[in-house]
Amino acid sequence: MAITYRLMTIDDYNEVYDIWVACHNGLNSTDDSKEGIEKYLKRNPTTSFVAVDDGHVAGVILCGHDGRRGYIQHMSVSPDHRRLGIGGKLVEMALDALNKEGIKKVALVAFKSNDLGNSFWEAQGFTLREDLNYRNKALVDLEIIDTYKQ
Repeated sequence: MAITYRLMTIDDYNEVYDIWVACHNGLNSTDDSKEGIEKYLKRNPTTSFVAVDDGHVAGVILCGHDGRRGYIQHMSVSPDHRRLGIGGKLVEMALDALNKEGIKKVALVAFKSNDLGNSFWEAQGFTLREDLNYRNKALVDLEIIDTYKQ
């Protein structure tokens, strides 16, 4: 298995989306649509990456910044490619790309029930903030995609 890594492009969307569903990422029909991801990649062209095995996407990190703080939106490795160091390598690449753009701090959100993901992020050096309340407000009706049913 020879894994290669490169910048994510919108041409990767279908395979990336399938990985997100397989990994039960929290998705919605607007932000995570092909159009939503294309807009994100255009705004953040150098910070999202895919891992490729035999011509197929095996892992992905969707990462960007607002000029001040970096954000990891989705990071997933296909279930049959786990425990190969792919996730760690994707995180390393994204953090390096953010650093090159002058970003010095990175945030992410993980579901409390995602034990595997939370263990991974802790092992990557991300600390849990217990002094914050995460809040959001949808400006339009968002259809939540139940990735457990897919």
